[in-house]
Amino acid sequence: MVYLTRRERFCAAHRLFVAGWNDEKNMEIFGNCSNENWHGHNYILYVTIKGEPDPVTGMIINATELKKIIRSEVIEHLDHKNLNLDVGFMQGIMPTAENLVKIIWQRLEPHAKGFTLHRVRIYETENIYADYYGE
Repeated sequence: MVYLTRRERFCAAHRLFVAGWNDEKNMEIFGNCSNENWHGHNYILYVTIKGEPDPVTGMIINATELKKIIRSEVIEHLDHKNLNLDVGFMQGIMPTAENLVKIIWQRLEPHAKGFTLHRVRIYETENIYADYYGE
């Protein structure tokens, strides 16, 4: 089994808050991530697939095709967007790194033809990232 990882980047704003809570409660739980004027991150996304290389091409998937899938299903929807307001598939979902990796997995998995999606990893900052393995 061979594992192949593609890295992409996107910038997005978000706000973590529960509408039914007052500002003090939101700040207590989410800290600066609950800033009423939003805040943003320069996200780094890693998509790892696995499979056996084709005996002729030597590839699990053509890297250009993998890039197209990730960009059309994820990056084009998230880059330079407000995750709370601008992204339809994020509506009603708290835009944490934990939820983002799961949603990105769900968007990519239907396109896994000839390979298996192994892991989605997203760095929100240099100090925090989330992994999802489809479980």
